[in-house]
Amino acid sequence: MTFTVKKTAAGAMAIAMSLAVLAGCGGNSGSNNSAANSPAPASNTPANTAAPENTSAGGGEATKLSGDFTIQYFVGGYGDKWWKQVIADFKTANPDLNIKEEAGPQINTQNKPKWIAGDPPDFVYIDGPELNDRQMAEDGLLEDLTEWMQTATNVDGVKILDLLAQQPPQYGGKIYNVPLVLNSWGVFYNKALFEKNGWTEPTDWDSFIKSSEAIKTAGTTPFIHTGKYPYYINSSILFPAIVSANGNDYKLFQDMGNSDVEAFKSPAVLEALNKIVELRDKGFIDKASVSINHTDSQMLFLQNKDAYIPNGLWLPNEMSKDVPADFKFGFIPSVTQKPGDKVVANTSTATVAIAKNGKNKEAAKAFMQFIFSVKQASKFAELSGAPSNIKGDISSSSAPDFVKQAAAYLTADSTVVVPTVTFNQDVDKAMQDATVALTIGKIDPQGWVDRVVKVVEKVKK
Repeated sequence: MTFTVKKTAAGAMAIAMSLAVLAGCGGNSGSNNSAANSPAPASNTPANTAAPENTSAGGGEATKLSGDFTIQYFVGGYGDKWWKQVIADFKTANPDLNIKEEAGPQINTQNKPKWIAGDPPDFVYIDGPELNDRQMAEDGLLEDLTEWMQTATNVDGVKILDLLAQQPPQYGGKIYNVPLVLNSWGVFYNKALFEKNGWTEPTDWDSFIKSSEAIKTAGTTPFIHTGKYPYYINSSILFPAIVSANGNDYKLFQDMGNSDVEAFKSPAVLEALNKIVELRDKGFIDKASVSINHTDSQMLFLQNKDAYIPNGLWLPNEMSKDVPADFKFGFIPSVTQKPGDKVVANTSTATVAIAKNGKNKEAAKAFMQFIFSVKQASKFAELSGAPSNIKGDISSSSAPDFVKQAAAYLTADSTVVVPTVTFNQDVDKAMQDATVALTIGKIDPQGWVDRVVKVVEKVKK
């Protein structure tokens, strides 16, 4: 809907609803999620940004930036080292600009009143709980960047759209936000533990099941997930399985994201749900999963109580203080494909946007041009532990090995890279609740579909 700031209960409620989503830790869930422990950052100001100037998107005359410029960013699994560095670099390039940082693990909740009152920050990083890019765009909270993005260049003069590994999402045919992080959901395991026990690292569903049987026989629980936030298992297991079952065509999955009722009734959805049933019926799922949060499940995984965990690439960074010295992260985007079939990488992006009611949009656009440079992208991988959405080879960078491994998957011809899909909030919640019920045997796959379809039909009305 089109949003106009009005000091009424109805107006406030509309925005409050758009800012209320799932809790979690790093990445965007239509599934939002994201504590870095990386090397101390070095100065990374691109050579052509040393002067305190901003080059306009169209390549026109430079404009000196001044005044207040407020940036809101969530601090979760990706930490804040990169943000501190890039903001310092931008300040060096624009000394007359008064940059205000509004950041932290609770910033989305803390800043909600500002968004409701029509006094938001100028620039926002859409990640973590309480923010949903689709809802914010549809409720008119974000600046329409459609026209600007067609010609916008970064500080090196390269067109931003040409640099992006994943293009901006479009809502109603318009661009409101741009992916900064290109993450991937997937399944983590401890390579050191597997080597010690002679367990086979999975490449597909058959090898995943076979290794899980060996793991269970050895006395270790094969699989744990975050029952309190079921979008972890949905994003890492269910959704890739749907794409695989649909002949590696992710159009069906996108149709689900668009609340297409018939898409949820597809045989591919039932086939994917039955994979979760197989895990359940073989006794592979840790019974503690149903009631624990992300950090509790991750801690049990790090203690080798459980061999596999569905998660996003922020996991090693988020738990860096608790990772044993001999722990070696292994990662595969999907395990649900048939032998010989392609790996499916269900991506999770965290995006950046400019507030429609921001007071310094000129500085906000200049900052967007600044952060989408190859140099800043490389530094992001090093300091945050996740790939940036800028195309480029990071194999020679100092990024963690698991990040390089994930980046290799995301650029391989043998991988189906699924563009990030953001679900309607009510539909996403219904899928999560249904999946939890499925994992503990309260419903069967058809029951999952029936539950979710009822909500989708209500949303469509």
